[in-house]
Amino acid sequence: MAFSQPHTVFLPDEAATAALGAAFAPALTAPLVVYLQGSLGAGKTTFTRGLLRGTGYTGTVKSPTYALVESYPLDKFTLHHFDLYRFASPEEWEDAGLDELFGTDSVCLIEWPQQGGALVPAADITVNIEHQETGRLCTLTAHTAAGRQSLETWKKN
Repeated sequence: MAFSQPHTVFLPDEAATAALGAAFAPALTAPLVVYLQGSLGAGKTTFTRGLLRGTGYTGTVKSPTYALVESYPLDKFTLHHFDLYRFASPEEWEDAGLDELFGTDSVCLIEWPQQGGALVPAADITVNIEHQETGRLCTLTAHTAAGRQSLETWKKN
């Protein structure tokens, strides 16, 4: 269920996807849960890489496909980037102890959240990226007051 009207942006290429992530970075405040949805190769990790660059992070940004989570301690919060694509069952969420990474000082980006079922914390924001013609269509939707505040801050800037 949407807490506010979705906002849709056309992204013509990978650079535009990274730029959107970078532009979204200053609007993030902890705690926040962001679902990154879209098919394989849609740009979820590219969006995350841009977002981290937008926070000033200069290190390597790896896809967490095999590690399940990559964590980035930043000045204002710790960003945890999850990728649940390889989960065979939702119980793997509990087995991996991933709940421990969700706290008041964390922003959590979750790729393939449906693979964790009801065990995955609910999203404040959903970022849905889909292939469209020669680019991507990105729709950002707030599901909570915290998510709405982040989206409104992003749209103002």
